[in-house]
Amino acid sequence: MKNGKITLKHYTHLVEVLKRALDKSEIDLIPTGNGDPIAAAREQWNDGSNTLAIAPGEVVTYDCNYVSNDLLRKHGIIVHEVRSSELSRGRGGPRCMSCPLVREDLE
Repeated sequence: MKNGKITLKHYTHLVEVLKRALDKSEIDLIPTGNGDPIAAAREQWNDGSNTLAIAPGEVVTYDCNYVSNDLLRKHGIIVHEVRSSELSRGRGGPRCMSCPLVREDLE
């Protein structure tokens, strides 16, 4: 606030926004499909970015996203792969499956 006025700065670069929000000097974004447009589209469709972080530097993801999983490993991330043959058909990856589910008792 300056002179009784609120000023906001609009940022459009994701890395800069994350660095500011997390108070970090560097951010390492790992793109789905390693930036390859064909692999990225395929792995995005197979929930390649729907990865569940279970600890710092450790994730659970689908085995069918082999390009992204390899890239995660190259960045020092421990990757636990879940077979996705049936799970991925329902749409939603490991992170989605970890969300709480509340159902009303119908009896």
